Amino acid sequence: MPAGLPAKMAVLLRAPAGLIIRVTLDELMTHKHSDYMHWSKTQSRARFNLATSGVASFPLRELPVELDTLEINGYDGYGYPLLQKAVAAHHGVDPDCVVESAGTSMANHLAMAAILEPGDEVLIEHPAYGPILDVAQYLHANVKRFLRSKETGWVVDSEEILCAITPKTRLIVITNLHNPTSALTPDSVLREVGDIARSIGALVLVDEVYLDAVYQRTPRTSFHLGPEFVVTSSLTKVYGVSGLRCGWILARPDLARKMRRLNDLYSATPVFPGLLLAVAVFKHLNRLREKARRVVEADRKLLRDFLIKQSALSAVWTDWGTTSFVQLRDGNADDFMERLRTQFDTSAVPGRFFQMPDHFRIGMGVNTEMFEEGLDRIDRALTSS
Repeated sequence: MPAGLPAKMAVLLRAPAGLIIRVTLDELMTHKHSDYMHWSKTQSRARFNLATSGVASFPLRELPVELDTLEINGYDGYGYPLLQKAVAAHHGVDPDCVVESAGTSMANHLAMAAILEPGDEVLIEHPAYGPILDVAQYLHANVKRFLRSKETGWVVDSEEILCAITPKTRLIVITNLHNPTSALTPDSVLREVGDIARSIGALVLVDEVYLDAVYQRTPRTSFHLGPEFVVTSSLTKVYGVSGLRCGWILARPDLARKMRRLNDLYSATPVFPGLLLAVAVFKHLNRLREKARRVVEADRKLLRDFLIKQSALSAVWTDWGTTSFVQLRDGNADDFMERLRTQFDTSAVPGRFFQMPDHFRIGMGVNTEMFEEGLDRIDRALTSS
């Protein structure tokens, strides 16, 4: 904000067709950051880090790629053809439906920005991953919520959506697997959501970045369920190569073209070595996923045994995913998280970042020895409180 200007000072924005919109500088300055990402970058680090959201990093030395084939500069058009084809083959879609992005967060940003205009109504699940809400608010959408209930296993209830939509709803936003609970929404329910969206001319955005952490009978992408579905995903969570920032959007071709042009505002050219390495990763996806799977499943067994014994905590159990959303039955979860970090050198994600302040999120899949000690320290923190 320029020095000397009052916070409540009003400014005028001239919109197309001469329309004048009155907003305050306070309103212009809000929703331009993510509290969760700031916490993650400054407060989540601990010796025993259970605040992770993805699996352990996959070492470059284990990726079958000839490093002398990498180049710094290369393709700078709309979508690197080899990567578009790899993503398309992975999902069984036309390459024209694939939009590259810098991770899932940028994919969600591009998707919502291409679909929504300021004031449009967007219906987002509760609890929700904080940065998804932040993007919708940054875009000045009218955010409404529909409830996922712990009592029903955090699954999407199409009746909740039906009760919450209005003729003004432009977009419905779901994560599948659900972040933070790892609940899976089956195709039968997603079809119902698609029918609801279609009845009012809305779209459904499904963030599927965790879906491949369903290791047995992995569902195919919901993009196949109908033209009203837009899907975002990346290699960041399940495959251990988040540093590549290889994300994508699946959208019908006309909407995909709009998203590519919108991305011109954020990036002139992609990081070409990253594109080459991402193509190499797609050639060995199963190898990367299976390596992570062994750690995730070992951690999940430890967590399940821990929760059975620890009466101060409760959680809805799933047999998939890399995260679990745990409720602290008594006490203040924020205070507990701070004490856990400062006194026991152990971190987990406070539930306030998912609008559930009595919960916290535990991440699996990094290092089983570290994970087991982290659980032991949570137990010690609980018994010493």
